[in-house]
Amino acid sequence: RRTTRRPSNRSPATGRQRMSDQPNYIIGVDVGGTFTDVFFLDEANGQCGVAKVPSTKQDQSEGFLAGIRSGVADLTKIATVVHGTTVGTNALLERKGAKTGIITTSGFRDTLEMRRRDRPRTWGLWGQFDPVVPRDRRLEVQERTLANGTVHTEIDITEVKMQARVLLNMGAQSVAIVFINAYANPANEIAALAAAREVWPNDHVVASHEILPEIREFERTSTTALNAYLQPTVGSYLNHLDMALRDDGFGGEVLIVQSNGGVMSLETASKRPIRTALSGPAAGVIASTYIAESAGFPNVITCDMGGTSFDVSLVAGGQSTLAAQTAVDFGLVVRTPMVEMTTIGAGGGSIAWVDRGGLLQIGPESAGSDPGPVCYGQGNDRPTVTDANLLLGRINAERPIGGKLDHLDVQTAETAIATYVGEPLDLDPMAAAEAIIRVANSRMAGAIRLVSIERGHNPGSFAAMPFGGGGALHAGALIKDVGLKSALVPRYPGVTSALGCIIADMRHDFVQTLNSLLDNLDLSQLTSQFADLSGQGGALLDDAGVSFVGRETLFELDMSYLGQTHTVDVPLSLSEGFNIDRDQISAAFEARYKSVFGNPLSGIPIRVLNLRVSVIGVRPNFDLHLLAPDDQGTIETAVRGARPVWVDGGWTEATIYERLHLPVGAEIKGPALLEQPDTTIFVEPDLVGKVDDFGNLVISRKGED
Repeated sequence: RRTTRRPSNRSPATGRQRMSDQPNYIIGVDVGGTFTDVFFLDEANGQCGVAKVPSTKQDQSEGFLAGIRSGVADLTKIATVVHGTTVGTNALLERKGAKTGIITTSGFRDTLEMRRRDRPRTWGLWGQFDPVVPRDRRLEVQERTLANGTVHTEIDITEVKMQARVLLNMGAQSVAIVFINAYANPANEIAALAAAREVWPNDHVVASHEILPEIREFERTSTTALNAYLQPTVGSYLNHLDMALRDDGFGGEVLIVQSNGGVMSLETASKRPIRTALSGPAAGVIASTYIAESAGFPNVITCDMGGTSFDVSLVAGGQSTLAAQTAVDFGLVVRTPMVEMTTIGAGGGSIAWVDRGGLLQIGPESAGSDPGPVCYGQGNDRPTVTDANLLLGRINAERPIGGKLDHLDVQTAETAIATYVGEPLDLDPMAAAEAIIRVANSRMAGAIRLVSIERGHNPGSFAAMPFGGGGALHAGALIKDVGLKSALVPRYPGVTSALGCIIADMRHDFVQTLNSLLDNLDLSQLTSQFADLSGQGGALLDDAGVSFVGRETLFELDMSYLGQTHTVDVPLSLSEGFNIDRDQISAAFEARYKSVFGNPLSGIPIRVLNLRVSVIGVRPNFDLHLLAPDDQGTIETAVRGARPVWVDGGWTEATIYERLHLPVGAEIKGPALLEQPDTTIFVEPDLVGKVDDFGNLVISRKGED
């Protein structure tokens, strides 16, 4: 990797480095539902810092700017701001996107609603799904392109303009144009797109060949419609944010984290907001992968516990996994490369409740940031996971993270737990609080098993990597419940996603359907398409206005045996000039198929469904030694005292440490609580934690390395 250097001028009093007066700041900002996390990097002086401020729900840019100003008051000193955003995700989950219309081929207006005929409840025969675009705003036009790309019926421009005007009269703010088989030949879509733009009053007009030129009608329709649904909302937010930064003197570049773990320009994000559907969580996985591999842990399971959710992703051999598509919510299918993760409603703000059968449940409803957990004293009276951790002594009531409150109310938390959990289950408040944590841990362990054991991985060869505001409180329980090797807690768990914003490379992914047997594949056309898409990606990198230390281009084909529904991704190594031959493709497919399924098949024709190109602008490396503890720290000076913690049905005395004061090599035996401004780490009685060279805390069983 690229050369790095050690930091200087760090402040051991707070664990945060003093910021230089010189310019060249790169700032990563991750806006969550409860807190906005900021990571500062001064490249010129090799210094960094962190901040965690309350998110501002009504206008996220207010919390965004407050977080930046907490570390860099003069915005003219900032070169680049990299943002992980949840605006698009929240708009989808809360159904608060723009009023959208669809213009589609006659006979296909219900594709968005029919989906794949799945249902919300697997074992139920009923359910309801309301698409983001209702049927009266899904209009048809006469046109038809065949699957082989032949235009059977040309588009009538006058009809397109008429339908666009109808949508405008209905109040539509954006429109998606989706024609059957447009992936094979977009000619009719291109003509319709130009016609609609002549009458549409804004730029929120998209066509499926721009968003997803790939076979499968529902996925293409859904992804295009959701992109149009988000364009006004996300575009308006990003424009407002950019203007607020410029008004304060910022003159650099704003980059947005994509769901694939790369970053893109603000302009691209405004046009393709669907690529931000898992923006913030993806940044956390990128940072975790980088930190873990540097620390000698190529196999980790990332565990991001925020205020609302618990996000889990598996990293094997130093590589995170990209999924071709995901469902943000039932029926809201997005087909674009995304860091693969599993999400459950088990965050710090997830509400504990007892169902009609007398079973204790956690989530999915969350108290969020407003009103927040009961102990925040802002109006919520239903207990959350945070309230349970507080009552059990694992959270310091006088040192709440994030600076949102001066203290937490233990008594109101106890009353809520007793009322809503203790009384229905005939448990005293402490037993009820412990039950809440055990159920939450069980749900988290289930999510980890889903991404590991159920996919053929042995969790014993993986370490958990907990981050987010609450993840480190549950690391020990997950080690024991799942059988994980250890846990690797990063230096600043609460701002790991913000760090990921800085680490992430710029990346652009392209796909194009071929749908041809390998024996019939036009290799000259394949070469031309590879060259064209890599050129488009290179142009986007050039237009971003960001410097790179290198560029990489990845080439893949989606392939299968004839008759199979699912494909495998086949990476190709292309020489200068994109030279490729049929035997090379065949050999690459068989090797990949064998690695996935065990044995290739013989005598069955091979099908090439899609080609994929990823163009990556490699950004400067981040020196993790910048996060290392100060050389002057000692275990003795890090001790802050002790307090009782409830464990396994009784109280035990836990030593309290100022985590950021612990030196490299420090060994902490449980029970112990390590406090820092952005999180608290709980080392359980039969575990031990050790600080590594980068300031990470490695938690393992006593007697094990």
